[in-house]
Amino acid sequence: MAVGHDAVRNAVVYEPGDPPRAGQLIFLDPAGEDTVTIAEPGGDGITTRSSAATRIPVTEAVAALAKARADDAAHPAARFWGATALVALQLVTRGRIRPTVTASGHDAWRAGPFDAADVQRIRELAAAMPGSARAVPLPDHRPGPGHDPGHDPDAGREPGGGEPVLADAEALVRAFLDAVADGMPRSPGAVKATGHAAFAALRPVKVPRLRHWADEVSAGLDAGVRVSLRIEADDLTGGDFRAVVQVHSLSGPSLVVDAADLWQGRDPGFGGRARIETTIGLRRAARAWPRLETLLDSAVPDELPLTDDDVGDLLAGSADRLAAAGVEVHWPRGLVRGLSARAVLGGPAPSDLPSFLGGRHLVAFDWQLALGGEPLTAAEMDRLAEAHRPVVRLRDQWVLIDPALARKARRRELKPLTGLDALAATLTGTVEADGEQVPVEPGAWLRELRERLSEPEDLAPPPGLAATLRDYQLQGLRWLARMTSLGLGACLADDMGLGKTITLIALHLHRGSGPTLVVCPASLLGNWEREIARFAPGVPVTRFHGSARTLAGEGFVLTTYATMRLDAPRLAEHPWDLVVADEAQHVKNPASGTAKALRDIPAAARVALTGTPVENNLTDLWAVLDWATPGLLGPLPRFRARWARPIESGDTATAERLSALVRPFLLRRRKSDPGIAPELPPKTETDRPVALTTEQAGLYEAVVRELMTQIESARGMARRGLVVKLLTGLKQICNHPAQYLHESAPRLAGRSGKLELLDELLDTIVAEDGAALVFTQYVAMARLIDAHLSARGVPTQLLHGGTPVARREETVRRFQDGRAPVFLLSLKAAGTGLNLTRADHVIHYDRWWNPAVEDQATDRAHRIGQTRPVQVHRLITEGTIEDRIARMLAAKRSLADAVLASGEAALTELTDAELAALVELR
Repeated sequence: MAVGHDAVRNAVVYEPGDPPRAGQLIFLDPAGEDTVTIAEPGGDGITTRSSAATRIPVTEAVAALAKARADDAAHPAARFWGATALVALQLVTRGRIRPTVTASGHDAWRAGPFDAADVQRIRELAAAMPGSARAVPLPDHRPGPGHDPGHDPDAGREPGGGEPVLADAEALVRAFLDAVADGMPRSPGAVKATGHAAFAALRPVKVPRLRHWADEVSAGLDAGVRVSLRIEADDLTGGDFRAVVQVHSLSGPSLVVDAADLWQGRDPGFGGRARIETTIGLRRAARAWPRLETLLDSAVPDELPLTDDDVGDLLAGSADRLAAAGVEVHWPRGLVRGLSARAVLGGPAPSDLPSFLGGRHLVAFDWQLALGGEPLTAAEMDRLAEAHRPVVRLRDQWVLIDPALARKARRRELKPLTGLDALAATLTGTVEADGEQVPVEPGAWLRELRERLSEPEDLAPPPGLAATLRDYQLQGLRWLARMTSLGLGACLADDMGLGKTITLIALHLHRGSGPTLVVCPASLLGNWEREIARFAPGVPVTRFHGSARTLAGEGFVLTTYATMRLDAPRLAEHPWDLVVADEAQHVKNPASGTAKALRDIPAAARVALTGTPVENNLTDLWAVLDWATPGLLGPLPRFRARWARPIESGDTATAERLSALVRPFLLRRRKSDPGIAPELPPKTETDRPVALTTEQAGLYEAVVRELMTQIESARGMARRGLVVKLLTGLKQICNHPAQYLHESAPRLAGRSGKLELLDELLDTIVAEDGAALVFTQYVAMARLIDAHLSARGVPTQLLHGGTPVARREETVRRFQDGRAPVFLLSLKAAGTGLNLTRADHVIHYDRWWNPAVEDQATDRAHRIGQTRPVQVHRLITEGTIEDRIARMLAAKRSLADAVLASGEAALTELTDAELAALVELR
């Protein structure tokens, strides 16, 4: 959640958490949706009051607070925490952070160790803390996520229930510094520094096994001294190296002596424990680099002779491990460490680019080493490759050679890349070589191709198109024309209703080189046929569907996913210029028979059309793009390892690289984007709370009691199955008792709060000459509503997955012609593709736990062609699981959230206590 400009005008209270990054800043905002009880100075003592508030995680508020420190209009508490945030960021920048394990066993970074100046600054901040920044949520207040009473500077009330007290200011400042420190270094570098992946994870990880290790690290960092190694060599041409032990005083950073001087008493300013602490520091360092164990057997641990292999070992990673243990390695001033390596893609430009990108040619792929950013010549590379010591003379200076770089100089040629892999490397700027991701330098023609992909074709709408394309539709046509002319596939991922169909028709007319196969859901066959006849009159259209299927040699051929799967070999024999997968999310499961059959149909170019390229997770994106441009994202296991897992763990750098890779291949526009569809009428969304009837409430509580008892004693798949059974049953009860009880001839009126509210809404809509789409995820519930409305004399249409194609088209026409004001639809069968602009109301009778699916369903009415404002009504039973899920959807619409991404599957992993809290009737 972003911190608004006005938020810092309010008082801010800090509430610690476990781990520290779970801490929250509580903005005492009059418009906040939460309510907190706080303690604050009042009169002659401490008073309490309730306040509206907004909670924001510390990591999301740091930037805004840092700006607030210099904002005269900001509240004094906000300015104070801004100043404290700046100190925290300075500590992080100086590397004053250390790994630890919290009281609850979670991974964490804390600020420290502190030198004398740091301690003084912290005390000054504590002394300056305004009272409004010390207000503390009381013990009876709901704590924030991950709240850890064991590490809580919030004193709350005195023991025994006495008067409330304010937090200890210094403890609160230190806890806030820890929270900032814990949120900052969560990157792959944290793994390198600690050797443990948990310390780079965004979500808390339980690591109680690492507590002893973390305590040792902290103990070493809290000592009065630290050690470092100074590498020396008398003669770089052939002399031996040695590592000299240095001792640094933490109380006076400028005080440094060699260990030899310390042991001989030449140690002004060091305390009596300096030798012991130096030995402890060396013992810890020996765990990172075992060669140092020799020093521990010496009477005076002053220096260690090093072989060339030892130096190479330090350069190859041991120096980094020592640094993570708090022991820096200092190299001689005369040695340069500026060598770097990058992968270079070369070779001449191909004469046939589509054939090249299709994988029939390879691109030369080699290592190129550079010194200070300047590439080495072939002779210099040879000299480096022939070196037998960890130093080499290059350009009149001695250069340290990492053994890994020396290997690259000896084996410069790498396995050539396919054209598509070379393009992917050019787009992302990195490539995998020898098992690691390295920077890549593309050749001139690859750089030119990258620029070409970012520039649209300059073309006019094709002759024969009986329509005027909107600007964004013309842009989409130009983009598709450029991609397909290169032999590359593409995914047009505009919001539903923005005209993907007409854009594709225009592309067919532009290419004019052969037949186009359109594969779509059965409900869209009629829409495609009508749109082609309307916008490209005279272009032949053939339906490859039903019992008598024939293939035309030109124009458009329309088929369904089911027919395509059954007749894929026959379709694969036809010479298609273009294959189009409409509502391409239907093949998001690459292992399905439908997806495999679609992949077997060759074409000069492929285009995917979908409004939801990522419906659940990144695998959906892989499935769509790997069909459109096979090989672009690599095999699925590699895609998951390289892209999906890091991104789902919060790795923003990897997310940016994936975005750079897919951006040329995926065009995504939303209705809300500036200038896209300004003529669309407004859309109003309203949650309609409704109470359960007495019968529904009784059924609900009985099912919760019965199934929670079974769930508590079940394990594994059996438990997951019971959880799904519980959730499904509760949702059906919320809809109508007759649905849950599977009654064959039910009495419908008076038994469901939702059905009564639906009657009220439809009575008003029909009286105002409106029309409504009513979506439910259950066909059985749609049939119950249909029977109920028919009994009340309300004309309806019903469409679900079992409706024959001809009947589907007839029901759509009847509704669009105004012959029935209410259209009942199965969400799964009718949530995409249909054009139902006759409706000005959309009613979601029950919730689908993926907001993208609900948005697609709403877009059946709110799309180009709609002239009236659209009202969306979501029916939600109060106090039930529906109510709680609705709050989750309102709080976070992102598909990255586990519950929103995988719905019931995610909820099966909740603990018994969490599940009970979710389903409890309140």
